[in-house]
Amino acid sequence: MEILKIQALRGPNIWSVQRKKLIQMRLDLQEMEQFPTNLIEGFRERIEQMFPSMIEHRCSEGVRGGFFSRIERGTWMGHVIEHIALEIQTLAGMETGFGRTRETKTPGVYNVVFSYTEENVGMFAATSAVNIAASLIANKSYDLDADIQKMREIRERVRLGPSTGSIVEEAVARDIPWIRLGTNSLVQLGYGVNQMRFQATITCKTSSIAVDIACNKEQTKRMLDLASIPVANGGICVDNEDLDSVIAKIGYPIVIKPLDGNHGKGASINVKNIDDARAGLIYAKTYSNRVIVEKFITGYDFRVLIIDNKLVAAAKREPAHIVGDGKNTIQELIDITNLDPKRGYGHENVLTQIDVDRDTTDLLEKLNYTLTSIPKAGETVYLKSTANLSTGGTSVDVTDMMHPENIFLCERISRVIGLDICGVDIMAQNLTQPLKENGGCILEVNAAPGFRMHLAPSEGLPRNVAAPVIDMLYPPGKPSRIPIIAVTGTNGKTTTTRLLAHIVKNNGFKVGFTTSDGIYVQNHMMEKGDTTGPVSAEYILKDPTVEFAVLETARGGILRSGLGFSRCDIGIITNIQEDHLGLNDIHTLEDLARVKSTVVKSIKKDGWAILNAEDEHCLKIANDLSCNIAYFSLDENNPMVQKFAKEGKIVAVYENGFITIKKGEWKIRVERAVHVPLTLGGKAKFMIANVLAATLASYLWGFKTEDISLSLQTFIPSAAQTPGRMNIFEFKKFKVLIDFAHNASGYRGVEEYLQSVEASKKIGIIAGVGDRRDEDIKECAKIAGRMFDHIIIRQEKYLRGRTEDEIINLILEGIAESGRNVTHEIISKEVEAIKHAINNAQEGTFITALSDVVTNAINIVQEYLDKENEGGVA
Repeated sequence: MEILKIQALRGPNIWSVQRKKLIQMRLDLQEMEQFPTNLIEGFRERIEQMFPSMIEHRCSEGVRGGFFSRIERGTWMGHVIEHIALEIQTLAGMETGFGRTRETKTPGVYNVVFSYTEENVGMFAATSAVNIAASLIANKSYDLDADIQKMREIRERVRLGPSTGSIVEEAVARDIPWIRLGTNSLVQLGYGVNQMRFQATITCKTSSIAVDIACNKEQTKRMLDLASIPVANGGICVDNEDLDSVIAKIGYPIVIKPLDGNHGKGASINVKNIDDARAGLIYAKTYSNRVIVEKFITGYDFRVLIIDNKLVAAAKREPAHIVGDGKNTIQELIDITNLDPKRGYGHENVLTQIDVDRDTTDLLEKLNYTLTSIPKAGETVYLKSTANLSTGGTSVDVTDMMHPENIFLCERISRVIGLDICGVDIMAQNLTQPLKENGGCILEVNAAPGFRMHLAPSEGLPRNVAAPVIDMLYPPGKPSRIPIIAVTGTNGKTTTTRLLAHIVKNNGFKVGFTTSDGIYVQNHMMEKGDTTGPVSAEYILKDPTVEFAVLETARGGILRSGLGFSRCDIGIITNIQEDHLGLNDIHTLEDLARVKSTVVKSIKKDGWAILNAEDEHCLKIANDLSCNIAYFSLDENNPMVQKFAKEGKIVAVYENGFITIKKGEWKIRVERAVHVPLTLGGKAKFMIANVLAATLASYLWGFKTEDISLSLQTFIPSAAQTPGRMNIFEFKKFKVLIDFAHNASGYRGVEEYLQSVEASKKIGIIAGVGDRRDEDIKECAKIAGRMFDHIIIRQEKYLRGRTEDEIINLILEGIAESGRNVTHEIISKEVEAIKHAINNAQEGTFITALSDVVTNAINIVQEYLDKENEGGVA
């Protein structure tokens, strides 16, 4: 077996609109195509022995043990690998359950698709599943535990932490979209101007001054003391002289910790003699040059969480420890404790497993213990000096036990320091009495406090502490999304997108849009190139200035990694025509329609799908949609249009020369087509279709018809506004048209326009694209033969696996099939072909360059035109 490709899908995709996180592996079974599982001796027994938990895989049988039944009867290895990939993720603590395996048009080659929780883990699971299957087939041993541990390590390296993850989960529950910014815990909630950012539990509303104060324990302590808040006595030390001075003032026992530390790192607790104090100072200075020394306060360690100046949770924390039984050693008791199903690797479970480190050995040494010592029955042995959950500590929820005065005190502390999310560490016998009565004090105030101890305490009621964060970032009435109109189809996507962006901008929105030419924000090009994929869409949605997004969405990005947005308000399919067939398992128009339908299947329930009523594939797609649907057509008498009108549906039609919206029997004439520059005086029918789609989308969004009309009249097609889309350059004696037409449908659109053009001679400059089917290349050439008197063939680019001669021969065959006596010449380089055509153009000639490198062609022609206007010669 051979893995041909592994890719991660991160948004709505061709396999599922709801399940946005999928791995798609292209797998060649090779000789295993001839060996379903029932022909592999002992395979059922071996896989059941390795994965007994797969008994829960119901598979298509729909019953417990269904997958094993399929193996018994015989199923192909791609299907088996799908189930292995799902199961090993589950065993590594990442429950997933969706999978699909489908054979491609290439015999023995399958697309194996399965869900993931962490992308990098999913990619690893794909490879691991193939290796495991190979070992089961060959009846060889395999170290499954090593793979599962590796997956856990990858997860811990790349996953969002428990605090960040809880906020994201709460946002998702409230239908707030999110984007991870980079590989750390920096996250954007919402889109465009409505975005909010946070990292761990630091939000975009968190004061940097407050964070600086909280990170400076001396400053924090001084401010709290001045506000009459009880704090532990102590001082700052940088050397042994300072240490001796502070100890002389406050006495033993003491606590030594780095001034700028966190998570208990570098801390020494309950130090009772000068030798341990000096050792503690050296240890703390490995984390911070300045060290804080305080009086050790006896009692329990409490963490109180304040969000938006309101108390939301409180927990009693206890350091990692074991309780002796008089039989087992400390190491054995640690191992037994780590077997608790609540404990896991890193943050995978409620509690973290206990690891032995310097802090552990130091504490044991103070008790004259080693890891081989056997503590007495009932004796508690602390293994860490701090109660952090990340080092194996436990927590008990005590929120409902807090005395009102302590609540007031903690909420006041958050305001004194100025933190929007604030963790207050308290040492006291309890929180049921005011601290001033039980002698408790404030140890620290923490910026970015961890949520894990409150989300899943080892005892007590879990608290949804992420909810107040979202309440603070998105109070009632504040939107998190921006409007999104997504445009897909074979031809007309870019023009429709640009026209829509123009309409939106004219209605007062700051618009961001993506096209096959580049990414634009308010008509400023931010990135150049074909930007019609999910990365470009995300670029717009991450821009904090964008109020409205119009996103051209091409098939390549959908197939490569899905959509770059979770859903859209309006989705448009301009048409579905033959183009790029034979690539990436898309062989028929039905296959292509399935890809394009991803966009309209991702429309929100009360949004609108805008479909071409003249396209049979669009009409079929409509049957699978659950949103509102509207149609457009160049023919008012189209039977489907008449049917929809009778049903009271909204349609846009071209009738009596008008761009018109029909609602049932009512007509709203928006503008005459001849007044819309994009239609080239009403002669470019395919442009009228683009105008209908954009007009209908604008109307359904809620823009006024008079505003739409004005925008249609002011959108001027040009090399700047619509590069490569019917750009006409008028010389004194001839004209040059540049268009991006690159498939048969696009060629037919140009042909229809040229029929209305009077010229003494029509010259065409064309090329083929190597990765298209033979019939596609020939069909384009055949249309060229019908519409041009003379053809210049150029072919220096986009050979894509073919030779230049091979493509040119196909073009010549197509020209011959046109049935016209058309002259031709071959000039390989596009630049030279265009120059040759212009230099030899006679009066009345109309040159059409069907260019795939639009910028180059435009620059050449513009250079000639500028020279002519200046009275010179290019």
